[in-house]
Amino acid sequence: MTVLTALLILIVVMVIGVPIPLAFISSAAYICFVNDVQPTMLFTYGFRIQNTILLLTIPMFVLAGAIIDKGGIGENLIAGLQRFSKGSKATLGTITIVACAIFGAVSGSASATTSCIGSIMTPRLKEAGYKSGHIGALLASSGVLGIMIPPSILMILYAWGTGTSVLACFLATIIPGIILIVLFSLVNSYLVLHGKAADSPEAEIALQRMLQKSNNGSKKGRSAFPAVMMPVLLLGSIYGGIMTTTEGAAFSVVYSLLVGVFYYKQIGFKTLKDTVADAGETAGTIMVMLFTVSILSRLYMTENLPDTILTALTSISENRVVLLLMINLFMVIIGMLMDDCSGTTLCGPILMPVMAALGVPPIQFAAILSVNIGMGNVTPPTAPLLYLGGRIADAQVKDMLKPTFILILFAWLPTLILTTFIPQLSLFLPKLLGYM
Repeated sequence: MTVLTALLILIVVMVIGVPIPLAFISSAAYICFVNDVQPTMLFTYGFRIQNTILLLTIPMFVLAGAIIDKGGIGENLIAGLQRFSKGSKATLGTITIVACAIFGAVSGSASATTSCIGSIMTPRLKEAGYKSGHIGALLASSGVLGIMIPPSILMILYAWGTGTSVLACFLATIIPGIILIVLFSLVNSYLVLHGKAADSPEAEIALQRMLQKSNNGSKKGRSAFPAVMMPVLLLGSIYGGIMTTTEGAAFSVVYSLLVGVFYYKQIGFKTLKDTVADAGETAGTIMVMLFTVSILSRLYMTENLPDTILTALTSISENRVVLLLMINLFMVIIGMLMDDCSGTTLCGPILMPVMAALGVPPIQFAAILSVNIGMGNVTPPTAPLLYLGGRIADAQVKDMLKPTFILILFAWLPTLILTTFIPQLSLFLPKLLGYM
């Protein structure tokens, strides 16, 4: 009963707007007070569990994403993608989706992906006649690809919290991520070509003008080749055994800095100083959150929360399909209430024993969790990434609801169902490359 009350406290304080780290501490404080647990022991545990080289990847990937945002790499990446497009009215939406996937392969962050690609693509999409509400919804869902396409900060946190192979977790989300890319592109194309997303009669002319401008810029200016090669070099080095994940994160910082400063020449001393400061603030927030959630997870495990959850679920139904659907619903709700990092670090250790009892391998659960957290982050009413996409696109929430629900119904839910009930979608690549 104590742990269920603590979980209820956590949900209530988050709903009323208490910052995530303080919400975690509030729930942990209740358990400590009721069970007479010494907080000093928990603080020692929190510091000890963070003393791992794997977590060094987080501030470095955050910094790399910030440098890419300021260094012109994202803009030139999009220019390169535009030159390969065929110029249809739906092309820019597809370019946005693919650019988010590639950017996610470098930054590993959904919010960084949404912010960078959104700020670049929003003016282009509006010029081509896309409605603001559709732009905001598309950016929010596409930005989640930043946590699906490896390397992913979420999968690093999952591997850290559950003791699984980080490279296997990276591979587990690739096929679900590709499925999302395809479904997002198909849904966007249908909505645009049937006049539900882009209503400007001059959209085709505007698009051709932008493509011509992109081609001219590539002849006179800098090539997009270094921007396109960054994720190729990063992932190739990690899976080729040349670098570890932590070394790959350091490589991404050095590469993006060299390209941004000396090749695209868009980063000066002041810009770099501000970028490092912003990245440090973001990384510091994540690390504080990890400290508090590690304490709370420890208490939840001590109170046997996984067994409590499993007992509660099986009292409703013993059908495996029904149980998996209920657990998925729980994770979506967590994704609606928390940011992606918090939701992953809380759900990973707590629900992994529950999923194991249902016959779901930890690597498959990594993929299921990432899809759930991603969908929760764009599902109203909380939907943190949806609001971020709305701010970037200058769109009202009411205008984003319809395209968002269409994307959820025809892209997110099919991907979630496939990932949950077809294990090979997430297990094929880890087995193929020998990580299982």
